[in-house]
Amino acid sequence: MSRMGRAGKALRHVLETYGISQNKLANALGVKRYVVFRWFHEQTDPNAETVADIVRVLKRIEPTAAEEFIQRYLSDILTNDEASPEQSEP
Repeated sequence: MSRMGRAGKALRHVLETYGISQNKLANALGVKRYVVFRWFHEQTDPNAETVADIVRVLKRIEPTAAEEFIQRYLSDILTNDEASPEQSEP
C-alpha cells in the first residue's frame, strides 16, 4: 500500500466503528465536510499537524476512538516502513 490513504483508512474505521459522522468531525475540526470526505475515501491525506488535530478532536468526542485511530495509523506506518525496500540495509 502506498503512503497515500493511510490516515483515511484508520479514520474510516474509527468513524464507522464509533458512530462518529464525517460532519461531526468536520465541525469539530473547523473544516468543510468535503475535506473529511476526501480523507475518509483516501483521496487525500491530512498533513501531520492535521493528524494531531484529528487525535485531539477524537479524544473530546470519544477517547477510545482516538486511541484506536493512533494505533491503526501507527501500525500501518510501521508495517509499510518495515516492508519498504528503501529501508532495507545492503
